[in-house]
Amino acid sequence: MKSAFFGLTLAAALGGAALADPVDGTWKTAEGETGGYLHVTIGPCGAAICGTIAQAFDASGAASADYAHLGKKLIWDMTAEGGGAYSGGTIWAPDTDKTYRSKMALSGDALEVKGCVAGGLICRGQTWTRIK
Repeated sequence: MKSAFFGLTLAAALGGAALADPVDGTWKTAEGETGGYLHVTIGPCGAAICGTIAQAFDASGAASADYAHLGKKLIWDMTAEGGGAYSGGTIWAPDTDKTYRSKMALSGDALEVKGCVAGGLICRGQTWTRIK
């Protein structure tokens, strides 16, 4: 009986791990105009993928505990298309306080994140680096 329970528990744990999306984790954004950057935690939110600002850092690399946007969603409603491509989401740009349609492309430990206007014809983006 114990081995059957262990087997079911192990199968459930492995099944959950298999469902993790390759983009899940913590990502370092590119440096902004002032040299500061963010750590964004990406993971599931309902049936979609979201990214939340986990930490902010100034140009010297010191954590900014008083950053006004800690805990805010930066990306939401993103869906995986396969082959490392993601689309259909929205991204909020803290520097302009505007939202844009978004797409992402994952390649190893690099994530190209773009916010787009004009039906995706004009995009602005960054390459983020995986931290964990």
